[in-house]
Amino acid sequence: MAALMTPGTGAPPAPGDFSGEGSQGLPDPSPEPKQLPELIRMKRDGGRLSEADIRGFVAAVVNGSAQGAQIGAMLMAIRLRGMDLEETSVLTQALAQSGQQLEWPEAWRQQLVDKHSTGGVGDKVSLVLAPALAACGCKVPMISGRGLGHTGGTLDKLESIPGFNVIQSPEQMQVLLDQAGCCIVGQSEQLVPADGILYAARDVTATVDSLPLITASILSKKLVEGLSALVVDVKFGGAAVFPNQEQARELAKTLVGVGASLGLRVAAALTAMDKPLGRCVGHALEVEEALLCMDGAGPPDLRDLVTTLGGALLWLSGHAETQAQGAARVAAALDDGSALGRFERMLAAQGVDPGLARALCSGSPAERRQLLPRAREQEELLAPADGERRGSPHHSASAIPFPSRGPAPSRARASQPLSPQAPWSWSGRCRWRWCCTSSGPGAAALGSRSAWGWAQSCWSTWVRGCAVVSAAPALLVPRPRPAPAARPLTAPRSAGTPWLRVHRDGPALSGLQSRALQEALVLSDRAPFTAPSPFAELVLPPQQ
Repeated sequence: MAALMTPGTGAPPAPGDFSGEGSQGLPDPSPEPKQLPELIRMKRDGGRLSEADIRGFVAAVVNGSAQGAQIGAMLMAIRLRGMDLEETSVLTQALAQSGQQLEWPEAWRQQLVDKHSTGGVGDKVSLVLAPALAACGCKVPMISGRGLGHTGGTLDKLESIPGFNVIQSPEQMQVLLDQAGCCIVGQSEQLVPADGILYAARDVTATVDSLPLITASILSKKLVEGLSALVVDVKFGGAAVFPNQEQARELAKTLVGVGASLGLRVAAALTAMDKPLGRCVGHALEVEEALLCMDGAGPPDLRDLVTTLGGALLWLSGHAETQAQGAARVAAALDDGSALGRFERMLAAQGVDPGLARALCSGSPAERRQLLPRAREQEELLAPADGERRGSPHHSASAIPFPSRGPAPSRARASQPLSPQAPWSWSGRCRWRWCCTSSGPGAAALGSRSAWGWAQSCWSTWVRGCAVVSAAPALLVPRPRPAPAARPLTAPRSAGTPWLRVHRDGPALSGLQSRALQEALVLSDRAPFTAPSPFAELVLPPQQ
């Protein structure tokens, strides 16, 4: 395996760096526990924390003796000064051990698998992959999270389904796995409570992109699950936490390395997030699109990522001889309805009325839309001319101005709830949300962070990206008039037909907003094309 760490030189590491400083190895634990201000000062000044220091900080977080300001200060010190591999491993263990450890029947040992994502726009893979893996004979005890920064959270999406309960005890989780083969739950006072507190604090302290904190957060939740294999989807691009593949690869190698040091078999997939995944962004909208994928349909990029990640997990856990064979098994579970059946079981087992669960999983897209939360108003943007949408790797998205009271995080306060109608909300109430038109597969969807403001850099990516259903890296475009034998892979738009539907609870789009969105639609007469897969590479664990 490639070396993950660079020996310390005494100079402060770059933000989020793991390289550490000083002599190799953790210093000897202090005989007297240090006070939190001393620990914060030590890390702020580039020092390395001992195991006792790290465990003392985590204990203070859990027992409430750490003030919010102190937690935020420590997170920022770690974000700016970094942690080395040993510090990160200790932090991961301390977070995992802050709550109850999950115990499963011995017969499940090789069946237990999971997947985690670093977060993207329109990323609803977990909603599809967990039941698909269960249909392939796996047990998936997925402890997931809420939105961080501009990315949407799996728990927030599932909670848009009336009655779905993400808080489950370890005993309840075992019942869920026995009944449905999968469950998707959140942290609680019993399960990884320290990470739940730090996770929420990172969202409101601008420390989301810290490599040590990301690594410890992801792996701590997975350590308590007793997995045989884990795949982490590390996203890169304009709509991801990490803008380029090199930074994502650094995190991927760290996750694999720290996992190996803790006895957890981890593989990390690097996947592109220069455009939103699928055609819909928004909690209830993404549930609809996930159900469509489990119907054996849905956007090709979503299906491709689900089968690729699932194939890797089945191979790593010994359920398939090759990744390709594993991917084929996952695809079959989507096509034959078995994944959808497992999803229905999971919904009913986690609090959704069985009748509603059945209706969602057996109804048409139009019928499902009536069962999930909807915005009060809709607006459609119309194509100004005939054409075929196509992505341009050379297009530079410029910032699009919107009325704003400043860039809004996904939550203004750590405990703030989100609206089920929208993916991100400053006020906790939906002002805008975007979804695909119902007029055909050529319609695109676009996500907003709503209410009081817009994050303009992400917004420009969403506009350019969502306007692209099957193109990379970020832009919407049109159709040539193909020869009669040509088969366009993106549905053509005719002048006057809708290409984007805006679902909103707030005021109508202003003229400036409408013009900015329409400028994202670029028409061309080039031939139809096949969009590239978002999957880029797989970083594997060391051979055992």
